[in-house]
Formats: sequence, C-alpha cells, structure tokens
Amino acid sequence: MAERSPLRLVELGGDEVAIMEEGEEVARGHLEAPLFHCPEQAYITVSERCIYNCKFCAVPKLSGSVKSLEKVVEMVGEAKETGRLKAVSLTSGVEHSPEEEAFRVAEIVRALRERHIDVPIGVSVTPAFRSSEILKEAGADEIKYNVECLDPEVFKVVCPGVSLDQIKAALKNAVNVFGRGKVFSNVIIGLGESDEALRKGIDELAEMGVLPGLRAVYPHPLRKGEIMMERPSKERLLSLAEFTRQALDRCGLRGDLAKTMCYQCTGCDLIPHRDL
Repeated sequence: MAERSPLRLVELGGDEVAIMEEGEEVARGHLEAPLFHCPEQAYITVSERCIYNCKFCAVPKLSGSVKSLEKVVEMVGEAKETGRLKAVSLTSGVEHSPEEEAFRVAEIVRALRERHIDVPIGVSVTPAFRSSEILKEAGADEIKYNVECLDPEVFKVVCPGVSLDQIKAALKNAVNVFGRGKVFSNVIIGLGESDEALRKGIDELAEMGVLPGLRAVYPHPLRKGEIMMERPSKERLLSLAEFTRQALDRCGLRGDLAKTMCYQCTGCDLIPHRDL
C-alpha cells in the first residue's frame, strides 16, 4: 500500500475487507488468494528478457531469468494440486528471437497437455512466422499479441524497430487460427496518444475479432526521462473502457467469455462485460 494514498485496506474478519477513504467506507469485498500471479490461474512469465527496446518497458533493462520447461511444468503441477486451477496463462519476452520464443512456449504447452493439464491455456508472445499455427497445434486455446500503442506516430517513438502493421497482420491471422473472441491485445494508455487514434484502433481490433485490453501506463524509474509517460485520469480510462465495450458489442464479442489471461483475471484492467 502506498503511504501517500488516501485509501486504506481494513480487514473485517475472514477474507472480507473494506476500502476506506478519509474514514469513510467506499468499497467492500473479499480477498482472493492467487495461485501464480492471479486467482485461479497459473499465470507464468517464461522469459523475463527482451531484445527490443520499447521505451515504456523495464524488461530490457533488467535481464531477468528464463524458466525451463521443467520449471514451468512443476509450477503448473503445484497449482493443479490445490484444486483451484482453472486456467494456465504463459507470457514471454524475447530472449533471442520471436521465432525461438514461439517454439519455446509451444514446447511448454505441448508438455502440459501431455501431462493431462486439461484446463484452458492462453499464451502471450511476440508474433513470429506461423506462431499462431504452431501454438494452436501445440494445444493453446487463446492467444495475445500486444499492439502496445494504437497511435501510429507515437508507436514509432515508443517501439523502435517494431512494426505496428506486422502486429496487426499477425492478429488478423490469429483470429483465422484461434477464432473470433479468442485473440487479445494489450493497449497502453498514457504514452501521448490521442483519443481519436485510440478509438479508431479499438474499432479496428474489434472488427478483426480481437479483444483490446486497455492498460494504464506505469512510468518505471528505469525508463525515467526517455519518453512522455503520464497516468491517465479515471475519467479517461472509464470513457475508453466504455467505448471498448460498445465496440465489442457492435462486433458480437464478449469480454466475459474469455477463459485465460488478463480478461479472465480482471486484476489490473477494466474488463468489458465484467467490470462495466
């Protein structure tokens, strides 16, 4: 809990808690125990490294670990033993190349299926040649390729060396492989993008059959001063989330039917048809 925050979490007994603001209760609920990263999911980062240099992301600066197939299988096994496992979600950076990463994650998915992990499996990787086909054949149910920024001019600045058009093409192909409503893409809000570009891009993704996940930017200290990053206001986030829900409605998509990853978790983002 941030010391400067006006909000305080108060335990009421059992797993029931209340959120207090200046002595007044503003919300009440129950704490959910996570399995790995979020409730009822083994949400696991395979590679904590990346060769790209997206200016909002701290991963390239951290040189984190890379989990082996055996380690991931062990973690999922532990989650299954709790009896609370309802989904597996695998996300990965890019240690050497997108192609290698897609094959690495596909091998893990295949190993999980061979060990009778029969819950839905979602994957989030950087798109590569035939990555959707490879991951679907391995046993994945849902997939995410992140566009990150939907303003083309801002994208060039914040994601140097990456092609927005190629990501969109990969998303379109992913819908052909996995089906409408089973493909996702994170969109970061607060990079200097215009609402006009966001709304146009959200409509474009929904029309493809892709569910956009709106994510408020987190200005990491390791990226301080590299680009403009400003947390969006609650009014802006609510407005864009409502626009996203309407876009999904127009395209016959449902956010509450997602089985894995962020749309299922709801921990960080406003999820259409679940939160609003």
